[in-house]
Parts: sequence; structure tokens; C-alpha cells
Amino acid sequence: EGFAWVEKDGKWGFTDKNGKVVIEPQFDLVGDFSEGLALVKIDYKWGYIDKNGKMVIEPQFDWVRDFSEGFACVEKDGKWGYIDKNGKVVVEPQFDYAREFSEGFAQVKKDSKWGFIDKSGKMVIEPQFDEVSDFSEGLAQVNKGGEWQVLTQSIKGGKWGFIDKSGKVLIEPQFDHARDFSEGFAQVKKDGKYGFIDKSGKVVIEPQFDYVGDFSEGIAKVEKDGKWGFIDKNGKVVIEPQFD
Repeated sequence: EGFAWVEKDGKWGFTDKNGKVVIEPQFDLVGDFSEGLALVKIDYKWGYIDKNGKMVIEPQFDWVRDFSEGFACVEKDGKWGYIDKNGKVVVEPQFDYAREFSEGFAQVKKDSKWGFIDKSGKMVIEPQFDEVSDFSEGLAQVNKGGEWQVLTQSIKGGKWGFIDKSGKVLIEPQFDHARDFSEGFAQVKKDGKYGFIDKSGKVVIEPQFDYVGDFSEGIAKVEKDGKWGFIDKNGKVVIEPQFD
């Protein structure tokens, strides 16, 4: 959002794109600006400033995340909830962990399982999954059977599928790996190879590649035998794998 962090004498502030210091280094730590506000840390507590450097939400939280869709998740006394841009608590801290809103839903963790809340704080999809992703094009990835790895902060094992915003499992967990939908297709991994499915769960491009990228402008990058090329949505190779 047009600002960059700078550190001087152990304190952090911000410069504009010309390198001019616009917010003097005065904070113990800072984050990027998101939706006009940046998280800042003073004396072990986190709050938020605006682009003038004004403290609009006083440092009071043990941990915070960026604003997304008008809300930020914050931690206090070991529990996570949500605040609005005025600093008002809109969802009381009650979750073991929480993530940003996306497409009107936010991922929340309770009793070691993940579910989703809406912006009123209502639990719209009960915690039941071992890991989840944001909603993208109306669907979210879900993992069942995986184990959380503390060191890498990631899930290992289990199977991946997809749910809709009602919580209905549209594509049963069956894949070793998956990514969000992009242009109507999602990457999936099975038996060590990558391919693509559509939103009905139908495999439209058989897993055959060593790795793939998301579709963008109708084509996706693919890796085969150590070389990269591109395919179209029919799975046809349009640029032969030849690049490192």
C-alpha cells in the first residue's frame, strides 16, 4: 500500500516510495499496511496505526493479524477473536487460533479442529477438519486424517477434498495434496503425480506431472522430467517442457 518498513537504532517506522521517512521509527516491530492500517508492537503488546502514524487501536493484544474484509483477528489471554477498524471487539476471543476473512468466512480452530465463522461470529461450519484453506471461487480445501507439525506449522498426511459454504462436502477427501480453485480448476496430487479437477470433482487432467502451477489466462505451468512447460485446460501441451 505504498509504504516500506525501515529500522533505525532498533526501532521500526515507514518510508514512502521516494524513501522519505513518513512515520518515524518508534515501534518495536511493525507489519505491512493492509486496508489502511498496519500492526505495530510496543512493550510486548500489539495495536494498529493509520498511514499518518496515528495510533488508532491502542497496543493491548498479545498477537494480531492483518485487516481483511474490515476485520482483524487478535489474541488475548491465549484466545483468538476479531475486532473492527475502530478496535471494537466484534467476535469475543474464544478460539484456539483464527485466520483472516476471505469471501465472508474466516477459519477458526477449536479443540484441535477447524471450522468457519461468518462476520457476525456465527459458527456456520462446525470445527471438524484437521486443516482448511480460505474459500476461493466458493469452495475451500479441507483435510481429514492429517497431523499438525509444530516445527513447520503445517499439516502432514491425511487426505484433501473440498466443501462449499454450507459445509457440504462436494469433493470427498481423497487427494494427497490440493490447492485452491483458480479459473474453475484445482491442482491435486495422487500417487506422487499432479493433475487437475473441476468443481464437480471430476479429474479433467490426469495426474501425470511432477509439479504444476495454477491456471492463469487459460494456461498452467507444468513440470515433467525436470523441465517446465505449459498446458491448456484440455491438458494439451501448448509449450513443450524445456525450461529449467
